[in-house]
Amino acid sequence: MIAAQLRNIAPAAGKCTARRVLVPGQSNQCLRSASRHLASRDVRTEASKAKFFVGGNWKCNGTHASVEKLVNELNDGGVPSDIDVVVAPPFIFLDWVRSNIKSEYQVAAQNCWVKSDGAFTGEISAEMLMDTHVPWVITGHSERRSLCGESNKFVGEKTGHALDVGLKVIACVGETLDQRNSGSLWYTLDSQMQALFPNVRDWSRVVIAYEPVWAIGTGQVATPEQAQEVHAYLRTVLANKLGPSAAENVRIIYGGSVNDGNCNELATQPDIDGFLVGGASLKAPSFLNICNSVSSRRAMASW
Repeated sequence: MIAAQLRNIAPAAGKCTARRVLVPGQSNQCLRSASRHLASRDVRTEASKAKFFVGGNWKCNGTHASVEKLVNELNDGGVPSDIDVVVAPPFIFLDWVRSNIKSEYQVAAQNCWVKSDGAFTGEISAEMLMDTHVPWVITGHSERRSLCGESNKFVGEKTGHALDVGLKVIACVGETLDQRNSGSLWYTLDSQMQALFPNVRDWSRVVIAYEPVWAIGTGQVATPEQAQEVHAYLRTVLANKLGPSAAENVRIIYGGSVNDGNCNELATQPDIDGFLVGGASLKAPSFLNICNSVSSRRAMASW
């Protein structure tokens, strides 16, 4: 059913060969009509110089034996030295992975609580993550939003608290298929982004992950044109709030059924600065290939 609906979604823009940035000061109405304005206000700039970023979200998967095997295979493989690679194991394996994986990899928690330590049964605070030398955390993943009822406001506050404590954050945004088909794609993304702005004071420690909910774990994936259009829109939202120069330096990565078969074409898009990988991150050869898709990005930058 999802596949049939997706066939009716036509990309609103053709393949992009340059970043698109709107002039700061556009109204919210302009932002929510982004497809029209992105087409009419295209400004060519050089390809992103932001450091390529690949995250692996292991979700609620693994045993100690399978995690040890995966870590050993990642340690035996090679990732480019000029990219950031972060893996997010389940909490129970987090410290073991951090202690045993090579320094080429960093670790992330898949979530944290919105406040400091206290009477919050079952939660893990950002302070605890800092105390155990975990540098990254994921916030706002669609599974947390849908299964745990996390609102945009809650995600924004959690992101801000994690940053204030000293963590770096992979903040997730994305729309459902109903939101895309109903014409509320831009409104949904804008609402998610606006909830971050009052809480984030240092955007150099934030990576935005665009994950279309309809592509997570479904085998469906946004076309490169669809992904680029949304990434360009998100950078426009950032530019309107932070200024074009600052927006250029915020990494915006794509997630949603990313694998080693589609990563290279996606990596050529000028506003895609890497990936947040789900199922394929549990397979070391696939994940390593995705990390090495940075070569496609370099080739694009030299055009």
